[in-house]
Amino acid sequence: MPLIAGCGLLGGLSNTRLTAPLSLTVSSPVFNAHSKIGLPNIYTCHGPGHGLTPPLQWSGVASQRVRSFAIVVDDSEAPITPYVYWIVFDLSPNTVAIGQNQLPTGARQAENSEGKAGYQPPCPKAQELDGHKYRFTVYALNTKIHMPNGESLSKIWPAIASHVIAAGRLTVNAYP
Repeated sequence: MPLIAGCGLLGGLSNTRLTAPLSLTVSSPVFNAHSKIGLPNIYTCHGPGHGLTPPLQWSGVASQRVRSFAIVVDDSEAPITPYVYWIVFDLSPNTVAIGQNQLPTGARQAENSEGKAGYQPPCPKAQELDGHKYRFTVYALNTKIHMPNGESLSKIWPAIASHVIAAGRLTVNAYP
């Protein structure tokens, strides 16, 4: 994974980039960054059914240059940094939300760090009593990626990184 670890996008956009004129506001109707509950267990490995995909919504970019959106859920504090739990790409430029355990028509999923296409629920360890932070980042892209479902992490990241025109992030704690 040397290619992935060195990718500036995956390591996290700088705060300057996230607060640039074209920035997104990312939120969820079921959790937020300031909640003492954090990421509900239903969206982690501790939840029933091994974690559902969480609902997300975004706003703040109304640019005719946006051709698609991508979503990345990762952990920048993992021993293998960053650890990617989910990548969704080729979301329509008209999409502003995804529902719980639902993907909009045309959206695709790439491999996560486990090598599987789809959502791998975060799994905070029991010794992390203060929780562990997970990042939900939405990227506005100036193109559609046009890669197949299940594309490898090493191919999808550079494709996303080279087309970002706006981004927003929701960081939330999850507890064991």
